[in-house]
Amino acid sequence: MARLDGKVAVITGATGGIGRAASKLFADEGAKVALVDLDEAALQEVAQSIGEDKASYTVADVTQPDQTQAYIDAAVNRWGGIDVLLANAGIEGTLASIPEYPVDMFDRVMAVNVRGVWLGIKYVVPVMEGRGGGSIVITSSTAGIGGTPEMSAYTTSKHAVIGIMRTAAIEGAPLGIRVNTVHPAPIETRMMRSIEEMRVAAMDDSAVTVEVAKQSFADRIPLQRYGDPREVAHMMLFLASDDSSFSTGGMYMVDGGRSAGSR
Repeated sequence: MARLDGKVAVITGATGGIGRAASKLFADEGAKVALVDLDEAALQEVAQSIGEDKASYTVADVTQPDQTQAYIDAAVNRWGGIDVLLANAGIEGTLASIPEYPVDMFDRVMAVNVRGVWLGIKYVVPVMEGRGGGSIVITSSTAGIGGTPEMSAYTTSKHAVIGIMRTAAIEGAPLGIRVNTVHPAPIETRMMRSIEEMRVAAMDDSAVTVEVAKQSFADRIPLQRYGDPREVAHMMLFLASDDSSFSTGGMYMVDGGRSAGSR
């Protein structure tokens, strides 16, 4: 039997690299998936690739309470309930030291990466309670367990969701709701391309290319490579499924060993 048979999963940030991989994997494992993002054309593409019998989508800004309630309601109306929330929407912000970091960008990163997670949990818990429980999986990062120079907003946001996770895990346990975070190292996604390009621009050195920047990140990973989005999605599947029925309040690394040693 597929591991998510009979379950409904809401996936935010569904058009990004990890979101797409998780959406497809969850559907392949039997779930009905309700996809959430800002880009309607990209959402349509992902939903069509999965099939309308398994996937629906809602265009929503996860930082807005009314739009968060709307995507929760849309999933319930389409599929009858929600068993899994994959709170995956996130942005990287820019690269700059704290004194130089734009205040408006800091606020935007915190809004998407932290407020968006908190709002999703706020509105999905009553629905899950009515189903007798569920699983909430939050995408954090290896940046959530250490400092990252010139990425204060992103790093702060990924630490913050651990606090949300731990609180929600305690509050959710009596309701049968489990809550965990997943912590990827650099993964082959658009976000890492963006970070690599910003590193190159900041160096202002013609010898430093995107390939050089990528290799410098990979060199810090014991397995000496970036992860694949599907590798992250498989950890998310474990936490979404009943295979992890006694796992809550935990931090799960998908990082090629990066967190095991010095950063």
